Amino acid sequence: MPTGSLAGQVGLVTGAGRGIGREIAVGLAAEGMALGLLGRTHDTLDETLRLCARHGARVVAVTADVTRPGAVREAVRAVERALGPVDFLVNNAGRVDPEEVPLWEVDAVQWWQVVETNLRGPFNLMRSVLPGMVERRRGRVLNLNSGFAFRPDGNYTAYATSKGALLQLSDNIADSLAAHHVVVLDVSPGAVATDMTAGMPMFAGMKEWGSIPYMVAVTVDAARGRFDGLHGRFIHVGRDNLEHLVDQADAIREADARTLRLRPYGPDDPLT
Repeated sequence: MPTGSLAGQVGLVTGAGRGIGREIAVGLAAEGMALGLLGRTHDTLDETLRLCARHGARVVAVTADVTRPGAVREAVRAVERALGPVDFLVNNAGRVDPEEVPLWEVDAVQWWQVVETNLRGPFNLMRSVLPGMVERRRGRVLNLNSGFAFRPDGNYTAYATSKGALLQLSDNIADSLAAHHVVVLDVSPGAVATDMTAGMPMFAGMKEWGSIPYMVAVTVDAARGRFDGLHGRFIHVGRDNLEHLVDQADAIREADARTLRLRPYGPDDPLT
């Protein structure tokens, strides 16, 4: 049952016009968060806005392509003019390889479009939002990531490469953000039923999908600060026992776990 626990916060959700982005936006609005909705299609954003407004939330929708830095800057300015500074950024907008083919058979233009959306998009949003968070010494960023980030897949090379790079980007900025009390998390929802996954041959005939409402609840908890102790780390909603993960946050940081690392082959490895 909604509690209004996020009242007073301002969120910005990319890819908010459909799928998991829409559900996340509605879930945050139900908890009282004011929301900026960003996407490429005005009509779908309007539907999300209508659903969010049912909860009495202040909402503004802005069309922009996340790969275009100027458009992103203007979108962030529009949201902040209407609602105030962004406290919680959800980088959800994403694309996947349109075909399951090896690298030497891909359409090069489409390959880079996937990488740009999944990596340059979050960079553009963070580059526009983080200066304000750092100045105010508060804020949270949640990047929608994937198990593909740490598991090679020869048929989805653009998606897997971009998600791995996004996780590495979060790791690279985590220490400097921590000094300013800003949190970044990478969260995988697992295999959930969306328009994107429906078009992936690997999921053809899939019967048991992950829970989108559960992912929404995790996002709400992230906005509340439940996972702040896992700053800079990777969370897999489809597999993790989140209570255990939160309890083990100190040990995870001490072990330098839940990050991308090159494993040494043994004690004699110069990289050990």
